[in-house]
Amino acid sequence: MGEEQDPWEAAMNEQEKSQQLDKAEFDQLSNENAPEEGEVNLDIILDVPVTLAMEIGRTKINIRNLLKLNQGSILELDRLAGEPMDVLVNGTLIAHGEVVVVNEKFGVRLTDVISPTERIKKL
Repeated sequence: MGEEQDPWEAAMNEQEKSQQLDKAEFDQLSNENAPEEGEVNLDIILDVPVTLAMEIGRTKINIRNLLKLNQGSILELDRLAGEPMDVLVNGTLIAHGEVVVVNEKFGVRLTDVISPTERIKKL
């Protein structure tokens, strides 16, 4: 009596044969446009949108007091008058600045930019 092949195994082998695809061929990759070691190429991320926020201070209040707020209410913040505001990108502090008015529009003059190494340490 000869060896009988398991019907399940035969079906799996048949399926495997039908699913075999031709291998894709790619051109040889070269390093001619690759950045030098230690050099970073930021071109690929320059158009990625980010959220920029200016923060003059924070405070914590409970919901009861939050619901009592109305026009003219005053909230005490954790900063002193004249202190620089924080400039945040996607929630990460990148600089400090001061509010300026130019042609009746508000702006921010950066007074201190956090170094890239310091920003990376905070991630």
